[in-house]
Amino acid sequence: MKKTSDRRTFLRTSAIAASGIALLSTQTVEALTNDSSPFEGYNPFAEEKTDLRTFIFGKSIQVSGTVYDASGNFPEKDVQLEVWHLSPNSSKFRHRAKLKTDALGRYRFITDVPNNEKGKMGRIYFRVSKGDYAYFTELAVSETSAQLTAKHWEENNQLKEGVYLIRERNSNQLNVTFNIAFNK
Repeated sequence: MKKTSDRRTFLRTSAIAASGIALLSTQTVEALTNDSSPFEGYNPFAEEKTDLRTFIFGKSIQVSGTVYDASGNFPEKDVQLEVWHLSPNSSKFRHRAKLKTDALGRYRFITDVPNNEKGKMGRIYFRVSKGDYAYFTELAVSETSAQLTAKHWEENNQLKEGVYLIRERNSNQLNVTFNIAFNK
């Protein structure tokens, strides 16, 4: 009889522990992936890479630029950029990467042309961080063009002429220079 009682206690305790672990795991994952991002699709577990393309011969966008300090005068080295966007012809955010600025504050990556949300241009989202501070911004893009958002313009106008996009089209690739003032 004692063995049956011990077995019931063990099963009850195991069931309670398993339920608690499952609940904790769900809450922990939600907390880690949320990170107060104002943009949908952010995931802190992105891979470090500079080529996000899945279609090497398709239309692509190369984004490069410099991350400056809050004054807009001095490049910031070793700043982490996390980028993500809707995958082409999809409503999923499978295009994502992490990269760092070099000693001169420069960064560069290449990606497929993002899918667009209904009624909007496609978007490439950025999380720029160093230490405990993170800044979010976005770049509106299509196959043939790129545009600043009003939010980016307002928060980066200390860059003066450096805030303006430089766009260049080469056969199947749009090259965009997108500078960021790291407003910590």
